[in-house]
Amino acid sequence: MVYPQVANRAWRDGADSRTLTCVDLDDLLASQQGVISRAQAHACRLTDRRLEWLVSSGRWQRVHLGVYATFSGPLPYLAWVWAAILRAGPGSVASHRTAAYLDGLCDDPGPVIHVTVPADRYVEPRIDGVRVHFAHRLARTRHPAATPPRTRVEETVLDLVDVAPRPREAETWVTAACQRRLTTPERLADALGRRKKIRWRAMVEAMLADVADGAQSPLELRHLRRVERAHGLPTGHRQRRIAGNRVIWIDVDYPEYRLRVELDGRIGHTGEGRFRDRHRDNRATVDGHATLRYGHADVFGDPCGVAAEQARVLRARGWTRRPRSCGPSCPHPSRDHQGSIPS
Repeated sequence: MVYPQVANRAWRDGADSRTLTCVDLDDLLASQQGVISRAQAHACRLTDRRLEWLVSSGRWQRVHLGVYATFSGPLPYLAWVWAAILRAGPGSVASHRTAAYLDGLCDDPGPVIHVTVPADRYVEPRIDGVRVHFAHRLARTRHPAATPPRTRVEETVLDLVDVAPRPREAETWVTAACQRRLTTPERLADALGRRKKIRWRAMVEAMLADVADGAQSPLELRHLRRVERAHGLPTGHRQRRIAGNRVIWIDVDYPEYRLRVELDGRIGHTGEGRFRDRHRDNRATVDGHATLRYGHADVFGDPCGVAAEQARVLRARGWTRRPRSCGPSCPHPSRDHQGSIPS
């Protein structure tokens, strides 16, 4: 019997498909979502003539050249992934957005299947619905047991960072992986250190330090950098857990000044999440805390305005300094060479 992990290992190592026997066929199909390659079919003693009859009779269907689905009707997503991997050949794995979807890193797999093959392999450059990538380090970056075969989650994140066209998209992949608890900043940093070349390296290294300090989304990172640090505001405590009759989480807490800042992305702030937010804000007000709430349009669109509003509340609650200018277009006055602010 060929169990899924055994078939997966054989495909990873490029084992000769003739080592499979005909009694393995049902188990092989179960492990590969009903998809099989011509070489595997030959190993199970199916001739080309038999394969052609199965396809022409409608019992099977040809998905790619030399790859078949052993059923009629639409293919489920995992079957498409297996078909792409089998078409690309032994040693191939799902990668990039496809691997991200398989691991729960994103909720949309995108319009094409991404596979990565060893760099020394030749693969037809055009496979319908499939994007082929090549990697020299694939033996080390592939997951040892996951099925369908795919890259390790840390490598998937870094692959997506490397092809991200904009910094904000790269931020999203890193923070999503940590926020969904699929990996940690430490494991990502370790994987990053083993890569010689990657786009956005300096930004990702800085992000990983910030994420380790508690910032869990691009919105929180933007607030940390462009609102708090850029304007010299006090350093808040991020993702602070407050225990009581009900455990609550504070996005950014300034306990010395009894001020809380909530950063509302779309996830978790609709429906029941919106009710929890209101309950938390009401409780904070009863306890003497002020709550400021900002969304993407505020923090990305007007970080200086957010800083000014926070600064007014902080000063009203005991902060004795003033915000500083973050650049030529910032409305806050610049500090002089001694660090003071002109009156």
